[in-house]
Amino acid sequence: MLFGFAITNEIKDAKIAILDYSKDAITRKITDKILSSEYFILYKNIQNEHEIAQAFREGEIKEVIVFEHNFAERLEKDKKANIQIIADATDPNTANTLVTFTSAIISDFQLSLFKDMHIPYQVTPEIKMYFNPELKGVFMFVPGVMTIILMLVSAMMTSISIAREKELGTMEVLMVSPLSPLLIIVGKVVPYLLLSFINAIVILLLGVFVFGMPINGSLPLLLGECILFIITALSLGIFISTIAETQQAAMMASMVALMLPTIILSGYIFPISNMPLILQIISNVIPAKWFIVIIKGVMLKGVGIKYVWKETLILVAITVFLLGMSVKKYKIRL
Repeated sequence: MLFGFAITNEIKDAKIAILDYSKDAITRKITDKILSSEYFILYKNIQNEHEIAQAFREGEIKEVIVFEHNFAERLEKDKKANIQIIADATDPNTANTLVTFTSAIISDFQLSLFKDMHIPYQVTPEIKMYFNPELKGVFMFVPGVMTIILMLVSAMMTSISIAREKELGTMEVLMVSPLSPLLIIVGKVVPYLLLSFINAIVILLLGVFVFGMPINGSLPLLLGECILFIITALSLGIFISTIAETQQAAMMASMVALMLPTIILSGYIFPISNMPLILQIISNVIPAKWFIVIIKGVMLKGVGIKYVWKETLILVAITVFLLGMSVKKYKIRL
């Protein structure tokens, strides 16, 4: 819920300031058009350029729009007038988005102003956004949050649970019982499998009914992929538990091995294609990367197994590898 409502990259009600040297009918129309959108709120009118830096230092405004002297007169006489857009780039992504939105609104006003003029050649681009036309940030956060929660609940809790038995000395008691080692591990793993699956369903319900996120693909396929990723995370937790001797060691190993890579190297927040080559290579062994691709493909694009079979096989391969390594470690210990 916090990620969906609070942590968002969408721009809405950004406070801006206007420096209008001209104060004519055209500049007022442009200002009204900018403020009529849901993106901007007029915080203050600035009287001269010396106030711009101070306004940014106060930290309230994100952008200043400057209209030059005699704006309407120059537009009518020279068919050209200047608008300066100044943004606070301490947050580069927000600044870039604000400038893009402002430029688009001004361009739209310009087209409506000169719609009756006959220009020999005119190119009008038509822009479409597939799968997320409103550019909602929650469409990115729901798959990412699901990935983080399933990974942490499954892997971290499993590793701590098994490490606790070893730390308290009860693992030896379990090992000499009539139960086989496989049944002991399954008994430890099944509760977290059920808990994680319930978590996945709750997140999907919140995404659909609270945030309006669609499920365009097959629901059984989506749930099956969730179960596969949970099993992968459980396998990673089991593997960590074979290495860690204490709960604290298991927790630290899980945090280092799960939390940071899941957030940084999965493509959840930062595009992997923008990273250095070595990090792009390392990201291929992060299960969360492939699960996010699957979730976005099934939920947003409505694709079937035909398009996500490669990512599914990679998760299966990672699961088999982790289980194999875990069995080997346990055999050594036994």
